[in-house]
Amino acid sequence: MFNKILIANRGEIAVRIIRAARELGVGTVAIYSTADRDALHVHLADEAICVGPARSTESYLNMNNILSAAVATGAQAIHPGFGFLSENSKFARLCEEMNIKFIGPSAKVMDMMGDKINARAEMIKAGVPVTPGSEGEVHTTDEAVKIAEEIGYPIMLKASAGGGGKGIRKVNNVEELVPAFEAAQAEAQAAFGNGAMFIERMIFPARHIEVQILGDSQGNVIHLGERDCSLQRNNQKVLEESPSVAIGHTLRQEITAAAVKAAQHVSYENAGTIEFLLDESSGKFYFMEMNTRVQVEHPATEFVSGVDIVKEQIRVANGNELSVKQEDVTFSGHAIECRINAENPKFNFAPSPGKITNLFLPSGGVGLRVDSAMYSGYSIPPYYDSMIAKVIVHGENRFEALMKMQRALLEFDVEGVITNVDFQLELISDPHVVAGDYDTSFLGNVFLPEYQKED
Repeated sequence: MFNKILIANRGEIAVRIIRAARELGVGTVAIYSTADRDALHVHLADEAICVGPARSTESYLNMNNILSAAVATGAQAIHPGFGFLSENSKFARLCEEMNIKFIGPSAKVMDMMGDKINARAEMIKAGVPVTPGSEGEVHTTDEAVKIAEEIGYPIMLKASAGGGGKGIRKVNNVEELVPAFEAAQAEAQAAFGNGAMFIERMIFPARHIEVQILGDSQGNVIHLGERDCSLQRNNQKVLEESPSVAIGHTLRQEITAAAVKAAQHVSYENAGTIEFLLDESSGKFYFMEMNTRVQVEHPATEFVSGVDIVKEQIRVANGNELSVKQEDVTFSGHAIECRINAENPKFNFAPSPGKITNLFLPSGGVGLRVDSAMYSGYSIPPYYDSMIAKVIVHGENRFEALMKMQRALLEFDVEGVITNVDFQLELISDPHVVAGDYDTSFLGNVFLPEYQKED
């Protein structure tokens, strides 16, 4: 096993990785920006090293500084968490060249599956269903108009190198296409340095279903079931649950088998997620993309499967076989995860950084977990993502999980900053959500208009 790993991230995911490594007897190195000098992950790691100023491009995205930190501290591997450099194939390749193990898939596989156009082509080869769309990159509005006419409206414009909801636009007709294409392309260029786009027929409304997979260097690939991530705002997930109430036994077998087939086709190693859109009216599902990293919502799967995904990541990167085979994986109960952000839902979800003057996190009982890097007196910096915690619950059934989440959110108390806790409490208590009657259109078209009417 590794003696020491460096965590190239911050916040709750850095804390999560440090805890998993410590339970495996592996030493940890935290990196931090000058704005994160007092962050929890800095205090918890065995060693910590500053890699630059507050701006992400000068610290958490600074490949040279991070690799120098790994060399200086003798770290044998780097865990990138999610976001930042987690899906950057150049960084993974640099790690390989410096004989530092990147805890994730190879740079080659990241190139193959991280680029959405390449991923579509590979999934077609693998026999995994994909939505009708453009065959390659689309660079001009003239190309976009022609392809959209062939596919048929409505369509989705997507950045080839995209992620996190950036560079995505829904287009209902030709009048909307040109301004939407130009805006999405500019956003993609600014976010990823790559303005290449592609076009897909829009499956909407739909269920957003993702399947957690794990692979090792011996060619073993397993799935850990599915998560329903349909509750989204601006293509950003808000709440996730596992299993999905929209899927029966037969469809579950089909969609998880397709995910395993996809991962096997590209010889996938480490943790990853295959994302699908499910058309409930037809029962057909379509490959959307692959996330070549650990997901924000991985704890929900850990609760229902009993598998520690982050520990498996570290073991697999060390060259070990997966600790479980598919026949060993059993699923129990129901899990729900709510993302807690320092933001003001009543003011268009504007970020709300500041100093936490008092903090009480929900606790007690079986099947409750809070992943966070907050503590009383901590100042949330304004430079990074607004997520400050995740509340995850597990019950014997969905109703028990819903009630447990309601109880947990009622106990959650943060003073000094505005959070979306009350928003999440209203969402988890909504009759449609309680009934499992929702899709990707629900939050934007049904829940938010009513929520924003409230004073």
